[in-house]
Amino acid sequence: VKNLETIQDLLNTSLQYELYGNLVFQLNKDFRLANVDFDVEQTILPDELKLQLHEAVYQLIQNAFAEYLNLLYIIDVSEEQIKTLDGSDTLKLSEEVAFLILKREWQKVWFKHQYK
Repeated sequence: VKNLETIQDLLNTSLQYELYGNLVFQLNKDFRLANVDFDVEQTILPDELKLQLHEAVYQLIQNAFAEYLNLLYIIDVSEEQIKTLDGSDTLKLSEEVAFLILKREWQKVWFKHQYK
């Protein structure tokens, strides 16, 4: 898969490969595993998914930091990548973390698709 520089690139790629539904499913599944209240319809539009994920991550960072860390652990987001982010602006941070979450979930979906 080509290099994904933005959330938009990632979502467009998932649509292109007809794996967007799988991506939404994987997100819902991992959020459930982490006991985080985030459950979106399979039919959610990419822009809406982006907004809702960003909002969910923002709320976790602000109000439920332990759950936020647990979610990152369950999804298996790289700790090194998280450490490189600037935490001074929570809104910007939550957007960047949402992108890392989507990137990791996309890797899982892509590998399942490649090796099924």
